[in-house]
Amino acid sequence: MFDSDDDTSSVSSSSTMQSERVLNPGMDEVQVHKDSMLDQSLDALYEKRSSTREEALASIIEAFNSDLQFEFVEKKFATLLHQCLHCTKKGSSKEISLATHVIGLLALTVGLGDQAQEILEESITPLSQALKSGRDALKITSILECLAVITFVGGTDPDQTEKSMQIIWQMIHPKLGSNVVATKPSPAVTTAVVSSWAFLLTTLDQWKLSPKIWQEIVTYLSSLLEKDDRSVRIAAGEALAVIFELGDLEKFSAEAKGSTNGSVKEGSVSQEAVMHMHGLKSKVTNQVRDLSAEAGGKGSAKKDLNTQRNLFKDLTEFLEGGYAPETSTKVGGDSLQTSTWCQMIQLNFLKHFLGGGFIKHMQENDFLHDVFSFTPKKKFGGRESHLSSEEKRLFKSPNSALNKARTQFLNNQRKLAKNMNVGHYAATAEENE
Repeated sequence: MFDSDDDTSSVSSSSTMQSERVLNPGMDEVQVHKDSMLDQSLDALYEKRSSTREEALASIIEAFNSDLQFEFVEKKFATLLHQCLHCTKKGSSKEISLATHVIGLLALTVGLGDQAQEILEESITPLSQALKSGRDALKITSILECLAVITFVGGTDPDQTEKSMQIIWQMIHPKLGSNVVATKPSPAVTTAVVSSWAFLLTTLDQWKLSPKIWQEIVTYLSSLLEKDDRSVRIAAGEALAVIFELGDLEKFSAEAKGSTNGSVKEGSVSQEAVMHMHGLKSKVTNQVRDLSAEAGGKGSAKKDLNTQRNLFKDLTEFLEGGYAPETSTKVGGDSLQTSTWCQMIQLNFLKHFLGGGFIKHMQENDFLHDVFSFTPKKKFGGRESHLSSEEKRLFKSPNSALNKARTQFLNNQRKLAKNMNVGHYAATAEENE
């Protein structure tokens, strides 16, 4: 069994930790207290006072950042999701920001599966509607990041991902959509849109965009490289890196090889269009080369300036030589490696979204382990070792004694929770009336 005495130097698997609580209910009074606090916070989401709901949501975020709340989610998944969605319909900008962050954390906690798909299906319409009501930057950026995260986890169909990407993109470039009122977004919103869009683009192996749309997007992102706001320039650079790494320009070039004098079949790519695309790539290369050596005339923070220089230096090397940057991120006693632009941008986005909960999730969240092919160190029998994915599956097998006990316990809890929730909803409905 995993040694859970030294939390600072070892990371017990989530399933093991939950099973130990089942077999040793008196060993973890702190966890019982945390569960009670979560229940109280969930109940507080029914309160009429907005400030009370905001405090409750902040408490839930803190709990989900400090530990992976598997048992709580097992019991209260639907209630938490629907109450958070309710908050997005009537709450203040701060409340909506907090509620959407909880929804994103909920998706990352449940990981791949039916629950993640349910989160996406239930949330996409209310989130889209919330984007259209008001232009508060805090609210909009939070909704965009939430939509990106829940699509990243629950969007198993590429069409679902592309739908979310279109909703996100229309916030800054409405001419690509329909029935969208054009408004000038703030730099914060522009940054969130481009970052969220690029984050989802990393998941699409086959990006189904026409040459015309490709040109429009690259041209627009190129224009963002000229903006005064450094965060906008950095986000645009990362998005361009993903676009060029996916190789769509090479794909279009291959399609155009069979054409003669620009005469091609409908839906194909003309040589003239491909030449224009290569011209755009050359323009972008010159822009990023200049930004990699910027003296600091635009923007102010030295840290941001160094981030920009490093990013665009890497991007210049990639565009000219095809070499993607390799990164190493410290996670406890481990190092998380990336070797592609897509991996790096996924990691940076999730690190930003999780904030203080990043290390905990990277250590214990199996979904993130699979995303980044990352296996953290474990303590097993008093010595550190790396468990393979197969070993993890064997240990968490439903036939193990620990998981049989856990399953029986959770089944009983589900029955109790179902009965309690029915009564709770009924009472709440009466109060709201």
